[in-house]
Amino acid sequence: MSKKLIHFDWAVKKLLRNKANFVILEGFLSELLFEEIRIQEILESEGNQETDDDKYNRVDILTQNSKNELVIIEIQNTYEIDYFHRMIYGTSKAISENLFKRQAYLEIKKVISIHVVYFDLGQGKDYVYKGRTTFEGLHEKDILQLSTQQTQTFVKKEVSDIFPEYYVIKVNQFNDVARDTLDEWIYFLKNSEVKDEFKAKGLAEAKEVLDIMRLNKEQQYGYNRYLDYLHLKASEALSMQAEAEEKVRSERSVEIAKKLIALGLDSTTIAQGTDLNLAQIEQLRHETVD
Repeated sequence: MSKKLIHFDWAVKKLLRNKANFVILEGFLSELLFEEIRIQEILESEGNQETDDDKYNRVDILTQNSKNELVIIEIQNTYEIDYFHRMIYGTSKAISENLFKRQAYLEIKKVISIHVVYFDLGQGKDYVYKGRTTFEGLHEKDILQLSTQQTQTFVKKEVSDIFPEYYVIKVNQFNDVARDTLDEWIYFLKNSEVKDEFKAKGLAEAKEVLDIMRLNKEQQYGYNRYLDYLHLKASEALSMQAEAEEKVRSERSVEIAKKLIALGLDSTTIAQGTDLNLAQIEQLRHETVD
């Protein structure tokens, strides 16, 4: 029987940083990256630290896997127009913070940057996107490859294996039909629920560890505050959207009214064809004459 569980982003912030629960994060990463992932440790970063003015809107965690790669998991709840830019900033910061003095550039760690977003980021039909860096010839259209010496030295197959890798999961665009084990994880990310028939790695443990009933009183209080925050942000977003739509309607009505005034129509007729009242139309007439 499926049951409602703790939201994944709150769990990442409060519960899943415990080494005993790494299996849940490892399951998620393994299903997304199509390889067995083992988390070596959680690294200190600005996103991992709790502060007094910490907000629930964004959650991120920086981990290092058994292959000495850095894995960023970031969860964003509300719309940010420059979110793509912050993705770049996050990977750049992770790279610079983990290249120590007098280390050669060869020591730069591969970064895998994973973004779970609960808003419509960009335009696209899919709900999971992967981004890699490749270099294409302007004339020959070939892909720049590593030399034999570089392949042996770096222990990498392709140039793209050196550069950061990005994954974007647009949760709200998922249609709730789980066709594979990755979809099962995305279903959980969207609905905070694990169905009995789900087989994805880490979900059985998530179903056990993230049971709301297991929270102590202090955790329940914190979690309820988090839910209240999400409701508040959703209401704010809805209000902003309604205000924006009203502003667009008002501006459109003003433009239409100006054109009808220029054609010599009376105020009553104009009012019937727009959202403006008679006083607003008369004010426009005076402004047009002036």
